[in-house]
Amino acid sequence: MIRSPHNSKVAAARELRARKERTAARAFLVEGPHATLEALRSDHVVRELFLTPDVADSDDALREAAGSRRVAVTLVDAAVAATLGETVHPQGAFAVVEMPSIDLTSVLQDHPRLLVLLAKVADPGNAGTVIRTADAAGADAVVVSRESVDPFGGKCVRSSAGSVLHVPIVTGVDAATAIDEIRHAGVQVLAAALDGDDLFGAQPALSRPTAWLFGSEAHGLGADLAARADQRLRIPTTDRVESLNLASAAAVCLFASARALGTNGV
Repeated sequence: MIRSPHNSKVAAARELRARKERTAARAFLVEGPHATLEALRSDHVVRELFLTPDVADSDDALREAAGSRRVAVTLVDAAVAATLGETVHPQGAFAVVEMPSIDLTSVLQDHPRLLVLLAKVADPGNAGTVIRTADAAGADAVVVSRESVDPFGGKCVRSSAGSVLHVPIVTGVDAATAIDEIRHAGVQVLAAALDGDDLFGAQPALSRPTAWLFGSEAHGLGADLAARADQRLRIPTTDRVESLNLASAAAVCLFASARALGTNGV
């Protein structure tokens, strides 16, 4: 059903740009025709669509997907679309998507083989890229500590290139508690650290169910969290490079595990 703009609904959607409002509403915004179509084709509950008339008239796939899911479509003009979007040039399509209710206990009950735990990660672009990499590596879930950036914020959602809609994401956990719960469930925790053992010499460890622990971009994991891991591993680099950034390091570590575990068919 396509209907005319409703000011209160537009205002409520606009508020989802703030973390506090997303948390209260248990919903987040997905922006752009492609990402919106992915949301409609995912298992997530889509509460509402906002489309400009041009997109509504020209994008048959988006319109048909909304119809098949019986999701209401509200038409908005370009000026209103600009207030909903966070990009310089909004593409005229927005979906209000319900946050999934996933907790760490349920993830661990499914006997995961590959997990990612982000502790105090502050940059949404990095977090989104790690989520995308986790999805590509066949990770069973991404666990995001409460001290980290919101994985359902606009920049993080865009950086994930749709992967926030594919890979289960657990939020609001204490990192230290999560490490202990993961280890208690029989999943080893490997910490990415500059003072660790050589990643490429850790083949036996990589073949076991693993949760990769990544710390903040500026300060790393900190001694307490690193000490809780089963093993600390480093990515060997040339002397000219002290370390890789978070997203690059996560890609190397996760695909090393994916190859050893066969989680993504490698």
